[in-house]
Amino acid sequence: MTKTTAQDVLLIQKDDTWDQCNWIVPLSKSLEGLTAEQAAWVPPSGGLSIWQLVNHMYYYNHRLLRRIQGNASQVPSADSNISTFGNPGDPSNTDGWNTLMQNTAQLAQQLRDQLTGLQESDLEAAYMDSEEKWSHELARWILHDAYHAGQIVLLRRQQGSWNIVF
Repeated sequence: MTKTTAQDVLLIQKDDTWDQCNWIVPLSKSLEGLTAEQAAWVPPSGGLSIWQLVNHMYYYNHRLLRRIQGNASQVPSADSNISTFGNPGDPSNTDGWNTLMQNTAQLAQQLRDQLTGLQESDLEAAYMDSEEKWSHELARWILHDAYHAGQIVLLRRQQGSWNIVF
């Protein structure tokens, strides 16, 4: 029996939070079939739209990809965490929503590809200029995506657009 490495665990978690239907609803499934109108919907009691959640995840995933690649300066820092959500989205902007979905799927694949190329020494190295390890930061990033995928499912249930069974 082969030893399970930290990289193996991260890849399992990445796959499960992106497109593998195991213990949780993966992000790709939570977004499946959404229209721009549904993505831009904000609950009557207030809160964020699905479009905003995807913008937020895209920003942080893109930033993480550039950091893994050693190009941290290519993604400017956001003014604040709140600014990464952007506006709720335009319910009539189908092209904008479809582009965001394509970019999100492409980014997910790029991140997975980067994960497969990491060595154990990379995962044990210091994350940026901190005392944290890359493996710890990557584990937290995967939890971040899982958390927001759950929020998307909840929003879809509230708006009546969740009819996906897996």
